[in-house]
Amino acid sequence: MNPTPGHRIDVTQGTEHVRVIVNGQVVADSHRPLLLTETGYPTRYYFPPEDVRTDLLTPSDTHTVCPFKGTASYWSLAGGPEDIVWAYPEPRPEVAEIKDHLCFYEVELG
Repeated sequence: MNPTPGHRIDVTQGTEHVRVIVNGQVVADSHRPLLLTETGYPTRYYFPPEDVRTDLLTPSDTHTVCPFKGTASYWSLAGGPEDIVWAYPEPRPEVAEIKDHLCFYEVELG
């Protein structure tokens, strides 16, 4: 995808083991994340919802708009960090693969 000169987004299927641990609790654990690489940003891991403890998440009122990916919705961890995870329920067609996958600010490899 190259919507703007000099800006690029690629989504690929990952196979590495990635986890999200918050306050000693595993919140996400996957061997099949989507890897989103975007110009100027670190690689982001988008987890299938089945690999996330969604029962620990509470919807937030926060929404942000990315001109390349669409409008993101956020969730907070009960008793923990606010807006720790986001997803694109209706992503732009160029990144349709990330639809409903959940992305966290911090992940642990291996």
